[in-house]
Amino acid sequence: MNKIRWGIIGCGDVTEVKSGPALQKANGSELVAVMRRNGDLAKDYAQRHKVPKWYDDAQDLINDPDVDAVYIATPPSTHKEYSLAVAKAKKPVYVEKPMALSHKECQEMIHACEILSVPLFVAYYRRALPRFLKIKSLLGNKAIGSIRAINIQLYKPATESDIKGQQNWRVNPQVAGGGYFVDLASHMIDLLQFFIGPIISAAGHKSNQAGLYTAEDIVSASLLFEDNIQASGIWCFNTGIDFEQTQILGSDGEITYSNFMETPVVLRRNGKEEIFNIDHPVHIQQPLIQRIVDELLGKGISPSRGTTAAKTNWVMDQLLAK
Repeated sequence: MNKIRWGIIGCGDVTEVKSGPALQKANGSELVAVMRRNGDLAKDYAQRHKVPKWYDDAQDLINDPDVDAVYIATPPSTHKEYSLAVAKAKKPVYVEKPMALSHKECQEMIHACEILSVPLFVAYYRRALPRFLKIKSLLGNKAIGSIRAINIQLYKPATESDIKGQQNWRVNPQVAGGGYFVDLASHMIDLLQFFIGPIISAAGHKSNQAGLYTAEDIVSASLLFEDNIQASGIWCFNTGIDFEQTQILGSDGEITYSNFMETPVVLRRNGKEEIFNIDHPVHIQQPLIQRIVDELLGKGISPSRGTTAAKTNWVMDQLLAK
């Protein structure tokens, strides 16, 4: 095999720019089929993106002999169901983040894939982006000495649609596993575990302050990594400001960065400041997809897989008291 032919289950907004074109543009990769329950929308996506096949039934896509691997881009409530179906067909699984509704579901997915010897990857694509690889390199080279503490902040105003009470699956815990915290903090927590190692203890508080939806709209956290590195975090989705930053403090300096905003990585040490402006690619999942394709073709290893992603679900379960 010299090419991986992909199918997508759930060709919604996330696949328009972030991932769908990346599956087409990565070396050794081809997008050959897409599926959406609304067949008209699946057909429209296929025609616009020049994909040969479209389906309105997931199992039909899974069973397609021209599909070698499947990317599951649906909301978290169906991640386990579709992952198990793809694994049963003995095809590699690439699933959106967060990996599932709970750590328990993640474990079931991992177990099924291990039993069937099927690779399981998760779309924590920041693990492959040059900006964040630079941070990992700085930390590995002890640019700020030994890591001591981490501060995580994310503040966002309530959205206009939430204020109006419009339906939004991202704040429906039965579909998303929680609210915006689960959607956004999952990237932030996973990235820190990529930089530093696993979180071994997590405790926190959650509340719904604004009452705009049923999910939590504020979460605070106290996290403990190996080597006694401690972190504090707060995520609030009903503030009057829009701000996000992670600060990693070391014995000799600090690194600050944004997970979601186009701001530079800043290194401060010895009274001096270094700024690193590293742009993201147009199709932000492409570097990770390339690593996944390379692994499937026997050329490398993906940094994000079921076993790493499940650890982030475990942390979020602790913070949300699931």
